[in-house]
Amino acid sequence: MHERPDVRLPLSRGCPFRVPPEYGRLRDERGLATAELPGGMLAWLVTRLDDARTALSAPGFTADRSDPSFPMPQKPPVPAGAPRPALTAAQRRARSRGASLIGMDPPEHTAARRAVISEFTARRVQRLRPRIQQIVDEQVGAMLGTGPPTDLVSALSLPVPSQVICELLGVPYARHEFFQSCSAMLFSHQVAAEQRFEALRELFGFLGELVSAEEAAPGDNLLGRQVMRRATATDDDHRDLVSLAFLLLVAGHETTANMISLGVLAVLAEPAELMAAVTDPDRAPLAVEEMLRYFSIADIGTGRLALAETEIGGTLVGDGEGVIISLLAANHDPAAFPDPGRLDPARWNRPHVAFGFGPHQCLGQSLARAELEIVYATLFRRIPGLRLAVTLDELAVKDDGFVYGLHELPVTW
Repeated sequence: MHERPDVRLPLSRGCPFRVPPEYGRLRDERGLATAELPGGMLAWLVTRLDDARTALSAPGFTADRSDPSFPMPQKPPVPAGAPRPALTAAQRRARSRGASLIGMDPPEHTAARRAVISEFTARRVQRLRPRIQQIVDEQVGAMLGTGPPTDLVSALSLPVPSQVICELLGVPYARHEFFQSCSAMLFSHQVAAEQRFEALRELFGFLGELVSAEEAAPGDNLLGRQVMRRATATDDDHRDLVSLAFLLLVAGHETTANMISLGVLAVLAEPAELMAAVTDPDRAPLAVEEMLRYFSIADIGTGRLALAETEIGGTLVGDGEGVIISLLAANHDPAAFPDPGRLDPARWNRPHVAFGFGPHQCLGQSLARAELEIVYATLFRRIPGLRLAVTLDELAVKDDGFVYGLHELPVTW
């Protein structure tokens, strides 16, 4: 790997409708680029769709984030020449206990995912749609009752997915300000390591108490049903459930909240074409897919570590070398998506990788799609005169974190 990186991540978008031009330049060059992550780690950078799909499904890669060499923002680089621990498969499996789903490898990941996947099937989500609709109606009604102007992020984008995932998991929604504040610190590259650790500690402590309560008296919720699946509850089972709750709670509201805001902004920027699409039940699913592809909000949070020499895009990734998959760059690959910089609500093409790909593809993608479809349709049917209360240049964007989005979205009507 080159000692001098081709690019330093994250790259600034500057504007929500702009893809960093460096991605296009690197994509046009042969092989993989090299990138430096916040914290100083070096990794190979994937920018093409086919290469992204290969990297996300290659059996020679691990998702084990506890490995010192795993490429992650904020992680310090491994000193040159430092020996890597030669772990057996059994040792890696033991280390995966208590890890998040996104940090597990098969067969542990396969079993853990299978245990919870029934909560997120398309059929299950279809049964949740009336309740999601009720939550959205209540939030839009509160917006109308308060009157303009308002910040859409705090009035709609955050409350809807937060309440949905709280009810699904069995988390008291009254604590939403606490876990939203913690997750905001965890998702920012600019927060000091000590603050991030403290936020993580507090959030895991809160979820540990919640899981303990479910273990004592399981409720009719996802965590309660997971408790009931186990004949006996061990310390490992407890840690596994806390990690699962953390992943679903944080990922379940942070990502969808940012997509709600960006999708609304897109409609406000191109109201004639997009508003007609998102308010049409037949056209809305395609429009939502295109928004997911276009914004690709989780750009550089997806990494893999090679446990064996693996070829990606004409580059040999050596054992112990990390790979970062730029979902934004892959989803704007012109070889897969003609005119990728155009947000086309009728686009019908190859599947995007906004939800990842392969065995670690986002567990809650059907739920996210349902929330986005319902929010966009309801908001623009009930407030067709919605418009920005500031100029596009005045919007504060999240260029400093794991998930792209808007800090605020001032609107009026």
